[in-house]
Amino acid sequence: MDRPTPIDEANHIRPRPYALPRPIYVRMSDVPAGHSIGAHSHDWCQLIYASEGTMKVITEAGIWIVPPQRAVWVPPHLEHAVTHATFTRARHIYIDRTAPVNLPDRCMVLDVSPLLRELIRAATEIPIEYDEDGAEGRLMRVLLDQLRAPDQENLHLPAPKDPRLGKICDALLENPADNRTLDDWSRICGASSRTLARLFLRETGMPFRDWRQKLRLLYALEKLANDRPVTEIALDLGYETPSAFIAMFRKVTGRTPGGYFR
Repeated sequence: MDRPTPIDEANHIRPRPYALPRPIYVRMSDVPAGHSIGAHSHDWCQLIYASEGTMKVITEAGIWIVPPQRAVWVPPHLEHAVTHATFTRARHIYIDRTAPVNLPDRCMVLDVSPLLRELIRAATEIPIEYDEDGAEGRLMRVLLDQLRAPDQENLHLPAPKDPRLGKICDALLENPADNRTLDDWSRICGASSRTLARLFLRETGMPFRDWRQKLRLLYALEKLANDRPVTEIALDLGYETPSAFIAMFRKVTGRTPGGYFR
C-alpha cells in the first residue's frame, strides 16, 4: 500500500492522503518519462487520467495501456504497478469505495468525454475540504455520474496463470516481433502445442495468435502515442512491410495508425 503523506493545502501538487477528507480527492502530478511506481494498492477507488503522455498499468490479471485523453479505473485493494513510457501529466481522482460509481470491481481503461475532461479539470481547482452540499459537491457528483464502462476493452491484454504460458508471454513481452509458433514453444515448455493452445484459450479467452496480435497492437499504441513513425513500429513488430502492419491495425481498431489518436 502507498506510504501516505499529510495533506498540505499550501502544496499545489497535492500529496497522497492518509485518508480521504471528502468522498472525492483530486491531486495532480507531472511524471518524467521512464518513471515507474511499484506494486501497491489503495483503500479507495482510483481513476488516473492522463491529459498528456502514456501509462502502462500492470496487475495479476494483465496489462492495460492508457493513451493520452484516456483514464484507467483501479478498484480498491487491487495491487497494481504503473510505468510511464513518456512524460505524463496525470490527474489522480481518489474516490471513496462507498461512493455511487457504476463501474465493475476490476481494472479497465475508460474513454474520457469532453465533459468529463472539463469536470476533472474543474475538480483540481476545488478546495480539498469542499462543501459536499454546495456547488462543489454537486460538481463532484456529476463527475462520478460521467464514469462509464466502455463498450469494448481494446486496451487490455489478459495474463495467463499457467507457468508454461507465462514463459511464452514473458518472452513476447520482451520481444513482440518473436514469430515462434506453438509447435516451437512446445519443445521449450514441455507441453504439446495442442495443450498450449487449449490453455491459452481457457486462461486468456483468446487463441494464442490473437493474444500475440493484441500484444503487438498495444505495443504499437504505446509507440504511436510517443509519436514514433509507423514504419519504425512495423519493423519493430516483425512486419515485412508497413502496409501489412497498417492492415492489421485497421482490421482490429477500425482506424489507421495515423488517425487513431485524432
